[in-house]
Amino acid sequence: MLVSHNKKISEGIKEVIDQMIRGAIKIACIGGEAGELGTNVSEIVRAINEVIDEQGVIIFVDFGSTAIGAKAALNMLDQGVKAKVFIANAPIVEGAFIAAVEASLGKSIEEVLKAAEEAKNMVKVQ
Repeated sequence: MLVSHNKKISEGIKEVIDQMIRGAIKIACIGGEAGELGTNVSEIVRAINEVIDEQGVIIFVDFGSTAIGAKAALNMLDQGVKAKVFIANAPIVEGAFIAAVEASLGKSIEEVLKAAEEAKNMVKVQ
């Protein structure tokens, strides 16, 4: 699940991921609407319930209030659902891309989350 201040950002990331995994997993995009920045906690809750599966769901956030909104959304979930929702400490683009590829290969949610969070150590230019 992709949570950004701008919905176009989350949709753009999803577009890149979909080209690689061809819809192998469900991805929800959350972000400000109609050119406005921001996120809506109830939209995050709705999206969690929409995409969660038996393993759970990983939320990728861009910065600041999106992380706060994701944490607030966790507090609005039933305990059974909440236990299967993870907020990744990972860059939204690289982390979500790696996670989607790993998930599409059938990896466990713990393996997917670990791989996504390792993306923050990725060296892009030497």
